[in-house]
Amino acid sequence: MNNPTPETTPKGDRIAKIMARAGLCSRRDAERWIAEGRVAVAGKVIDSPALNITDLNSILVDGKPLPNTEPPRLWRYHKPPGIVTTARDPEGRPTVSDKMPAGMPRVMPIGRLDITSEGLLLLTNDGELKRHLELPTTGWTRRYRARVYGRVEVEKLEALSKGVTVEGIQYGAIEAKLEHQEGANAWVAIGIREGKNREVRKVMAHLGYTVNRLIRISFGPFQLGGLERGVVEEMPTHVLRDQLGKATAEKLGIATRRG
Repeated sequence: MNNPTPETTPKGDRIAKIMARAGLCSRRDAERWIAEGRVAVAGKVIDSPALNITDLNSILVDGKPLPNTEPPRLWRYHKPPGIVTTARDPEGRPTVSDKMPAGMPRVMPIGRLDITSEGLLLLTNDGELKRHLELPTTGWTRRYRARVYGRVEVEKLEALSKGVTVEGIQYGAIEAKLEHQEGANAWVAIGIREGKNREVRKVMAHLGYTVNRLIRISFGPFQLGGLERGVVEEMPTHVLRDQLGKATAEKLGIATRRG
């Protein structure tokens, strides 16, 4: 098939991308919202994301215009245990959104930490940046310290470097190293690239160990460091650009301003 000529290439961006860039949701969520009939263009409810838009003012989501698009931004948050990584919780438990300081724009988590886990959680106002950082192809390792109950066998941890299948789910290579044993508990350093749902807990349980504390200490080049529990800190724009690389940063619309 011939590539489309400039005359036949649709103008504008796909509507799901526009909604994600506006910080409303991820691109996948935008497609779901469209299927649910929550999005209208030029006064008409649409049911397919296969639509390119040039006039952003023609879009209404839940009857409201899109918020003004801000440049992509990134924050580090030291999530305490007991906080749910969602915007709203049907059970009424405290959420990450509840814990954001006054004046904070609407943000989305990059990856998740379950309610009992703690440590580094990256937040962004931009759905495209979120999508990029979550993709396995980005290749960023997520590092944890896990306290597990049981006498840890080093050989079992080393075998995870070849990957493992748990309850029919295939997990890729996992870095796992015993830090030290403390009586019936041990601390294990873990590095994963995929970040599947509750991956660390499920894999450790498969080996016979119960995780009773889980701390994420880094996500790619971004470190928890000395950030105090419950604190949110924005990453300077030039640091974000440096870590993403010039080409990726420009593709995502991250400005050159220093901050």
